[in-house]
Amino acid sequence: MRLIPALGPRGPFAARNRQDVPDVTGSPVAELSLVPGLYVHRATTALRKAAPLPPGERADALARAAELFASGTIGELTHEEYLHAVSRVSGMPITYVRAAASVITSAVADAPKTVEHARPLGAVTQWRDPVVRQGHALWARRGDVFAVHAAGNHPGIHAVWLEALALGYRVAVRPSRREPFTPFRLVSALRAAGFGDDHVVFLPTEHAVAGDVIAGADLAMVYGGDDVVAKYATSTDVLPQGPGRSKILLADGEDHLDTVLSSISSEGGMACVNTTAVFVRGDPRPVAEAIAERLAALPSVPPDDEKARLPVLRLAAAQGIERAVTAAARGTETLTSGIADLGDGSAVLRPAVHVLDRADAPQAAVEMGFPCVWVAPWTPEDGVAPLRDTLVLTAFTDDEALVDRLVDEPSISNVYVGDHPTHWMRPHVPHDGFLAEFLMRTKGVVRD
Repeated sequence: MRLIPALGPRGPFAARNRQDVPDVTGSPVAELSLVPGLYVHRATTALRKAAPLPPGERADALARAAELFASGTIGELTHEEYLHAVSRVSGMPITYVRAAASVITSAVADAPKTVEHARPLGAVTQWRDPVVRQGHALWARRGDVFAVHAAGNHPGIHAVWLEALALGYRVAVRPSRREPFTPFRLVSALRAAGFGDDHVVFLPTEHAVAGDVIAGADLAMVYGGDDVVAKYATSTDVLPQGPGRSKILLADGEDHLDTVLSSISSEGGMACVNTTAVFVRGDPRPVAEAIAERLAALPSVPPDDEKARLPVLRLAAAQGIERAVTAAARGTETLTSGIADLGDGSAVLRPAVHVLDRADAPQAAVEMGFPCVWVAPWTPEDGVAPLRDTLVLTAFTDDEALVDRLVDEPSISNVYVGDHPTHWMRPHVPHDGFLAEFLMRTKGVVRD
């Protein structure tokens, strides 16, 4: 079985403590080396002592890393073998894994330019800039070491933390044990491209050691559920990344079914930008029925089948999610739901479509990580309240006063007005704010 070692400041490390990485059938496909707390401490200490590469060298190394990630053989896996490994262990349809890998490749190469979108217009990046002689704002790091507690549901999350490396941070990545192939491949490519072993490390750990990775860093980004968001809600040094609860508002009375369907089912419904609730001005039933009919046509096949569009889990895990959906939907009308047993120990999570009877129904806040959508009625009198706590809101409306309220609502991160699916993203558009907003600050500097 293939071993995935830790990548520490002295190179690859095979710990005695290891954990199997199974595919969706339960068959182990790799062993993941889990490092102890002492190893984490030594690794983060080495990161802190290391000096960052100069900006130009960082940009060149990132460009080389993008090429290696996209086409190299890393850890004995070609790029195509890597894609299939990710699909088999995460259950994400291969089509979406391939698209995510393309996004990561672009993010690696473009990171030096992407971070510039967050820099204040009045700030410079170097104290040697001539304008500093008159006094100026300087954009500076808030620390030296950045830690990432990664999620395993979607490889695309690894496109985000690259900005920290582009800004001169040294980075420690604790991978999800569900899908370690993407961060291992990415860290390996970065090191082969010119970043030192003491600039970026790959630290798989047990849950009991996970806190040591954060403790050894100046700043950290942590993925998780509502419990993680609540734990770090008041922290200024840890950026929690929780559920998206993305939504669509159909307030103009027109048919936008293609955009709604894409928003629900693209990425296999596994991303935080997938729509989980649709609010309809008028009767929600016809919209819900149309969604259910179209989603029912999606095939039930293994995740590495090119026709796959729905996520696959081990049968027991899929059954657990099915029970959770049934419990959450109690008291609502379910149009379609269930799993499809593939007969090999795995099952497809079939789309679940539910009709709610009011805009403020609590189920509208339920996010399940597959195409599970709650369709609810909405009126102008309901206002913004049902639409709060949303990563992306797509609003079909010509009511500019309503758009003003949506944009002003602090708990709605992104507002897309018109025909833009909730999974639409561009490097110059913030996802949940720019990561660089968290990593950087402005200092006042003047020199003779």
